[in-house]
Amino acid sequence: IRDSLFCFLRIMIILLFSFLLIISCETKNEVYGVKGTIRSIDKDERKALIAHDTIPDLMMPMVMPFQIKDQKELDQLRVGDSVHFKFVWSDTSPYAEAFTIVGEGHLPENDEFFRGEYDELQVGQSFDDVTLLGIDSNEVKLSDSDGKYRFISYIFTRCPMPTMCPAVVMKTKYLADSFSDYKSIDFVLVSFDYKYDLPSVLRQNYGTSIAGNDNIKIWSSVGKLDDVYRLVKQSGGDFWGVEKNKIGHTLRSVLISPERKLLASWSGEEWKVQEVERGIQTVSYTHLTLPTNREV
Repeated sequence: IRDSLFCFLRIMIILLFSFLLIISCETKNEVYGVKGTIRSIDKDERKALIAHDTIPDLMMPMVMPFQIKDQKELDQLRVGDSVHFKFVWSDTSPYAEAFTIVGEGHLPENDEFFRGEYDELQVGQSFDDVTLLGIDSNEVKLSDSDGKYRFISYIFTRCPMPTMCPAVVMKTKYLADSFSDYKSIDFVLVSFDYKYDLPSVLRQNYGTSIAGNDNIKIWSSVGKLDDVYRLVKQSGGDFWGVEKNKIGHTLRSVLISPERKLLASWSGEEWKVQEVERGIQTVSYTHLTLPTNREV
C-alpha cells in the first residue's frame, strides 16, 4: 500500500509540474479597445493605416499601420471608415481584430504636389534630405541613414528646464538601450540652437550620457539654419528667439521609415517612453532587423 501511495503521489507531482509548465509557457496577450479612422489599406500586406485616439495605458493618439489577420475583416473595410476595434498586443506579432464600422471619419488633405518645403508632413509623406553636423564636426545627411528607421527628437543645451531637454536625452537613451539589439533603427537628437550648440558643446554636455550607445546620434545645426528649420517644420514643430537667446519652441518627436517617410509623431517633450517604445514596436515590428545570434 505504501509503495502504491508513493507512486500515486509521484505521478500527481509530475502532472502538476507539467500543468504549471504549460501555463507558464502560454503567451499572455493584452487586448485594448481602439477608436480611429482608416487612412489607407494594403491588402497584400494585410495592413490598415489608422489614425487612432488615445489607447489608455498603451499609447497616445497617432497614425500607424495595424496588422489584420482576418482577410474577411480586411475586405469589409474602406478608406475613410470610422471604426472601433480591438488591438491585441502579442509579444510575437501585434494585430487588430473585431472591427465595427460606426460611420465616416475625417480624412486630411494629403497632396505632395502642393506641399511647401516647410509644411508639416502627414503620415506617409517624405522628409526632404537635410545636411547637419555630427558630433565629430563632419557633415551628415539625413539620407546617409536611409535604409534604417529613425526616431528623431529635438534639444538645445541652453534649455533651462531639467524636465525638458535633459529628460528627452535620458528618455532617448532608455529607448536606445531597449532597442540595442536591433540593427535597423537609430535614435537621433537634433539641436536646433544653430548659434550656440557646436558639435563640441553637444559632446561636452551629452557625450557621457550616450557613451556606449552606438545607435544614438547627436547632430548640430550650427551654420545649417535652413536645413534644421525645414526638418523641424516638417516634423510638425517650430522654434524662435535663438538670435536673442530667448528661445521658444513647440516640438515633436518623429519616427521615420527607411525610405524617409513619416510613420508616427509624438507632441512635446513629455512623451512617455513606454508609449513610444510600444509605438515603435508596433509600427515597425516585422521590419526591425535582429542580429543572427539573438534568440527570440
